[in-house]
Amino acid sequence: MQRRPLGKTDMQVSRLCLGTMTFGEQNSEQEAHQQLDRAVDAGINFIDTAEMYPVPPKAETQGRTEAYIGSWLQQRGRRDDLIIASKAAGAGRGMTHLRGGPRHTREQIHQALDASLARLQTDYLDLYQLHWPDRHVNCFGELGYVPGDDSEATRSRRPWARSRKPWMPARFAPWGSPTTRRGA
Repeated sequence: MQRRPLGKTDMQVSRLCLGTMTFGEQNSEQEAHQQLDRAVDAGINFIDTAEMYPVPPKAETQGRTEAYIGSWLQQRGRRDDLIIASKAAGAGRGMTHLRGGPRHTREQIHQALDASLARLQTDYLDLYQLHWPDRHVNCFGELGYVPGDDSEATRSRRPWARSRKPWMPARFAPWGSPTTRRGA
């Protein structure tokens, strides 16, 4: 497996990174361990996870992915052979089970990191990232998003929310598609 430097660091990561967001929802702990074994045997040394995994994010499964990786690390003793990246969740609706509603404050980032380290059963991470911005940002087709604001006034600014029931899927056009170019 070819390796590349991680940014401007001296860490060398495999060209492929193992994403683990299904560990704990679509994959059992045994299956997660088998996938980690196979990836490492193939030369992959870069493992990506996040505090909110597995997806879809739910209070009852939150952190399970990191816990499965942690149990694998304890059983295999391969921590120093890997580059492990994790992420702290930012503001988002439906995530109040994370620190009462995750934000990127100094205190919450420390809480998120400490909890990730405990689940991963390690004393360090090689790369720690913010999963998404903790700021006003348009996201998933939603214009005018205000972190922590799910009021009727905010929902009324969302054209797709006014025209459909909450359980109906929204239609999204890929960037550059004819629909997007026409401004729809």
